[in-house]
Amino acid sequence: MSTRFRRGLVVGKFSPLHRGHEWLIETARAACGELLVLSYSQPEFDRCDAAARERWLQARCPGVKRWVLDDARLARLCAQRSVEPRHLPPNDAPDEVQRRFVGSLLLDLLGTTVDAVFTSESYGDGFAASLTAQFRAINPGHAPVVHVCVDAARTTRPVSGSAVRAAPAAWRAMVAPEVYADLVPRLCLLGGESSGKTTLAQALAERLGTTWVPEYGRERWEQVGGVLSVDELVHVAQVQVQREIDAAPTAHGWLVCDTSPLTTLQYCLLDHGAAPAELQQLARRPYDLAVLCDGDFGFVQDGTRRDDAFRAEQQARTAEALQKLRANYVTVRGGVEERIEQVLAALHA
Repeated sequence: MSTRFRRGLVVGKFSPLHRGHEWLIETARAACGELLVLSYSQPEFDRCDAAARERWLQARCPGVKRWVLDDARLARLCAQRSVEPRHLPPNDAPDEVQRRFVGSLLLDLLGTTVDAVFTSESYGDGFAASLTAQFRAINPGHAPVVHVCVDAARTTRPVSGSAVRAAPAAWRAMVAPEVYADLVPRLCLLGGESSGKTTLAQALAERLGTTWVPEYGRERWEQVGGVLSVDELVHVAQVQVQREIDAAPTAHGWLVCDTSPLTTLQYCLLDHGAAPAELQQLARRPYDLAVLCDGDFGFVQDGTRRDDAFRAEQQARTAEALQKLRANYVTVRGGVEERIEQVLAALHA
């Protein structure tokens, strides 16, 4: 489809983003000089919050203008634009309520209009007509908004968000790896040096009958033989996340992760005094459960670690960071079996 619209619009929950959504967005982008993608859901679905949808759209649909909203993000947008606060309409609100919300968002908050809306649904004609009326109330000469229906029969990408949410593994082929990795529940082991993370990660994976993701940072440190630069640390965090994505399809239930970019951020702050925005963003990657391994045994020096004081500082910084993130976490102590039982109790709480 050649470009024939100045500005187009795609609206969806994207809960989760699947291949059908990607096809719709790609088709719309090819037909428009500029494409706006709006995503909101009230309430949000499990594992499909605004931050996750933002990551998915950024990774899978570059080159479009994204507006991924929840009530908090909408409130900030209203404050920035100095307009009266508003709330997202419930998912079961009447069609015209949804249409009026989108129209007011475009006009009042984004200061723009569109020439076309792209959907795979029957509601598209009414949506386009409603937007036309709203735009013409401001500018009587606004051209009619065109509805472009893309694959309404779902023959090109036969998939739905509700089907994927109900059985992610069964629909694995219809979601991108980045998306599927977020649908698999992840358990992350954190703690200072010599706090038993790797031993516990392996033991937990064996007990749960699943896959574990090794720590890349230590591997990279041994490769370069010294303190990692800021750029190296960003690379470490990126690879750590990619390893999770690669391992997710082999997980059975939980995916056990030996550390996360949060650990990499702590090394960057401790060694370099500051961290770039990309690393700070990666460190906010959410996990279903974080397990903070206490250093309640003698420090074991293996030739690569620093000392007990450094371990204690790491421990304190990690606990503080988890609290600031409002992460779901548990601190475990004792021997390996004791720690396993504490983690299992947290998983079933």
